[in-house]
Amino acid sequence: MSRAAILKNIAAATSALKTKAPRPDYDAAITHSAPKLAGRDLFEVFCRNLAAVNGRSMQSVAELAAFLTESGQTRGYCDPALYERIGVPLAAAGLTVETTYERSRYDDYQFGITRASGAIAESGTLILDDDATSRRLAALSPWVHVAVLERGTIHRTIADALAALGNSPNIIWVTGPSKTADVEGILIEGVHGPGEQIALVM
Repeated sequence: MSRAAILKNIAAATSALKTKAPRPDYDAAITHSAPKLAGRDLFEVFCRNLAAVNGRSMQSVAELAAFLTESGQTRGYCDPALYERIGVPLAAAGLTVETTYERSRYDDYQFGITRASGAIAESGTLILDDDATSRRLAALSPWVHVAVLERGTIHRTIADALAALGNSPNIIWVTGPSKTADVEGILIEGVHGPGEQIALVM
């Protein structure tokens, strides 16, 4: 079978359904982790749980610039919508920041800065979708991924995040750096994606 025929069959099999199946009905209370998060600051809980999965939270561009400089990650991509707010200060700190991501040069980008559409406090998870993420490869291929998060988009629980999902066809939940334990049960980070996951909370 030709490549064109294979791709045509894939496109036909994966085309959008005219009527989407409803989300399953379930008791949200059974999905919550202990302890309950009621009455706690969601930002504080998110940062604590992100740290527990070896992610990092930052609250200023200056802190990010210092980390990138000290770790030798000096060349990267920044979402054009974030360039004035984040890219310009990073460039002023001596870093090379590009607003065009070229797939053929993926090895050249040591960091990628994209927008997150939300986060989940109880699991320390970042939510990326195609509506907010300018270049998905820029979020997945550099060693350092910086997800820029608005504090007001942090959901309390996984169930809350599920209820708030939009219509984006591709949504990625990122809980810390990429990791695998496929080889001899040894946990290794940064194998299938970024080895450093940062949430820059604005």
